[in-house]
Amino acid sequence: MAACSFRRSIASQLSKVLDLPPENLIKSISAVPVSKKRHVADFQLSIASVTEDSSSDSLAQDLRLQAQKLAERLKCDAVVSEISTGPGTVNFTINRELLVKVILYIEVTLFMKIYYSSPNIAKKFHIGHLRSTIIGNFIANLKVALGHEVIRINYLGDWGMQFGLLGVGFQCFGNKEKLKSSPLQHLFEVYVQINKEANDENVKKLAKDFFRKLEEHDEQTLSLWKQFRDFSIDEYIRIYKRLGVHFDEYSGESFYQEKSQEVLKMLEDKGLLQKTTKGTGIVDLSEKKDLSLFSTVVRSDGTSLYITRRFLVTSFRDLAAAIDRMNKHSCDTMIYVTDKSQSSHFQHLFQILKLMGYDWAERCQHVSFGLVQGMKTRRGEVVFLEDVLNEVRSRMLRNMASAKTTKEIEDPIETAEKVGLAALIIQDFRGLLSSDYQFSWDRALQSRGDTGVFLQYTHARLHSLEQMHGNEQLTDVNVACLQEPDAISVLQHLLRYDEVLYQSSQDLQPKHIVSYLLTLSHLAAVAHKTLPVKGSAPQVAQARCCLFQAARSVLANGMKLLGITPVTQM
Repeated sequence: MAACSFRRSIASQLSKVLDLPPENLIKSISAVPVSKKRHVADFQLSIASVTEDSSSDSLAQDLRLQAQKLAERLKCDAVVSEISTGPGTVNFTINRELLVKVILYIEVTLFMKIYYSSPNIAKKFHIGHLRSTIIGNFIANLKVALGHEVIRINYLGDWGMQFGLLGVGFQCFGNKEKLKSSPLQHLFEVYVQINKEANDENVKKLAKDFFRKLEEHDEQTLSLWKQFRDFSIDEYIRIYKRLGVHFDEYSGESFYQEKSQEVLKMLEDKGLLQKTTKGTGIVDLSEKKDLSLFSTVVRSDGTSLYITRRFLVTSFRDLAAAIDRMNKHSCDTMIYVTDKSQSSHFQHLFQILKLMGYDWAERCQHVSFGLVQGMKTRRGEVVFLEDVLNEVRSRMLRNMASAKTTKEIEDPIETAEKVGLAALIIQDFRGLLSSDYQFSWDRALQSRGDTGVFLQYTHARLHSLEQMHGNEQLTDVNVACLQEPDAISVLQHLLRYDEVLYQSSQDLQPKHIVSYLLTLSHLAAVAHKTLPVKGSAPQVAQARCCLFQAARSVLANGMKLLGITPVTQM
C-alpha cells in the first residue's frame, strides 16, 4: 500500500540517525488523522516509542526536547518536504505532488479456520445469529484481504438432548407436508408445543429414550433427525444468500459423536477424567487440583453433554472437533465467534486441550459479542432474523420512495435489501463487539449521519460521478491540480487505510474500519461540493475525477470487508 512505501522511506532515514533497524521503526511511524485545521503533517514518530528511559519526572519536557534534537538531525528529501515537531513527536509532511501521484496510482500466508453463525438445526435464525454471522464474515473477509488462507466453517448445533424433545414433539404434533413446505417454522411450532409439556416425567423419559436411540444410531430415529438437519440447512443457505455470506464447510456436533468416545478414552488414559459420587464425569481445572474449578463432560447416564445454562460443561464433541480439525488442516489459528455467555465454556475448552497436551490450544481464540436490545417490528418483539431482514427492506423501500434525491432504480427491492443490510451492519459494528447495544430503527436508517445508509449513498453518488464523466486514465493526471485543502484532506485520509486494517486485524474489532469509512464519506462529501468536476478545466476535471475514483475504490473495498455490497444507484 502507498502508506507503507512512505513509512519505509522515513524509517530508512531515521535508521541512519538513531542506529536502529528500519523494521523496528516502521511500527512507530503512524499516519496523522485529518484535522479541520488543515495544516497537519502526514506521518508522525512518537519519541516515547524509541526512547529507552521514560522514568523522568519531567518526561513531557524531555520528550519535546528530544523531538527537537532529532528533527534537527533529519533532512528533507524527495519524499519528505517538511519536518516539524509536536509534543513528543517528530512530524513528516510528504511532498504534495508525490502524495497525489502515489495515492492515486496505487491502490507470509497464514492458514486459519473461523467458526461462526452456528445455529441449532430445526430452529429458525434469531437475531443473535445475525451478530455471529456478520462478525465471523467480517473477520474472514479481513484475514483474506491481508493475505491469510481462511476456511469458513458453520459448526451446527445438530446434536444433543434438545433433539430428544423435538423428536418426541414431532411424533406427537408433526406434519410431514408442513415439514417439507416450511421446515423451520413448523419445527419451531412443534418445539413450542412440546416444550409446554417438558416438565412432564413421561415426556422427559420419552425424550431421553429418543436421544439415546440417536446416539445408538437407531435407523428410524436417525432418519427423522436427518430430515430435520437437511431441511434446516437448505433454509439456512437461502437466508445466508440474503446476507451475502457463504461457508466453505458445514460441520456439526453430530460429525464428532463417535470421535467423542476417543476423547473420553484419552482423558481417562491421561488421568484427567474423574467421577463424582453421582457418577458424573468431570475434569479438574483448578490450579491446586482441589476441584474448586471443574468442567462437567459426561452425564451420570453416560450420554455426552452440551452447553446448558445450569452447569458449566464442556462437550466431548467440541473437544473432538478441535482436535480433528487441527489434525486435518494444521492451521495457525482457530477463531470461534459466539455470544459472550459462552466465554467460560471456551476458556474451559482451551484449558482442557492444554491439559491433554495440545500446545496449539494457545492459538485458539474466542471472539465474543454482546446482546442486541430493543429490536422490534410493528408486530412486537422480533424473534426471527428473516423478520428483521424483511422489515428493514420494506422500511428502506418506503424511505427511498419518499426521498427527493432517489433516482429511478433498475431493481429497487434488491437495492433496498443491500442498503438495509448495510444499515444493520454499521449500527452493529460501531461499538465494541463485546458490548450490548440498544437497536434503533430510526437511527439505523437515517440517510444523513454516521449510518450504513450514508455510506451506500456516498458510494452511489461517487459511482454516478464516474459514470457521468467517464473512467479517467490515472497515468495522465496533473498532480498540481490537486493541491486544494479539501483534496489534500481526502488524500491524507486515504494514507491511513492500511493502518486501520492492521488495527482491526490485531483486535478483530470492525469499529476501526467503520469509523474510517464514515470519515472518508464525510470528507468526500465536502470535496464533492468544493471541488466540482463539471465546468472545470479539462486537466482539473480529470484530476478531481481520479481523486473521487480513489475515494470510491477504498470506500467500496472497506464496505466489502464489513460484509456490505456497495450499491451503484440510490
